[in-house]
Amino acid sequence: MNDAWVNLSAALAIAIPALATAWAQSRIGPAASATLAEKPELSTTVIVMLAIPETMVILGFVVAVIIMLRGGGV
Repeated sequence: MNDAWVNLSAALAIAIPALATAWAQSRIGPAASATLAEKPELSTTVIVMLAIPETMVILGFVVAVIIMLRGGGV
């Protein structure tokens, strides 16, 4: 039973940030394309704004790996 909780918590550690990232990028994408249509010189800023939410998923993956290693689930 303990392995089931470890696996579930590791899955949630990735799934919840992935959903949050998808929601954030669904808002950033249209705003970024509209910004680039008006001011193409802001492309670096747009790339950074699109990359920031991705760090949530990477951190969620790191947390899931730590949960799996500490909890003994494989």
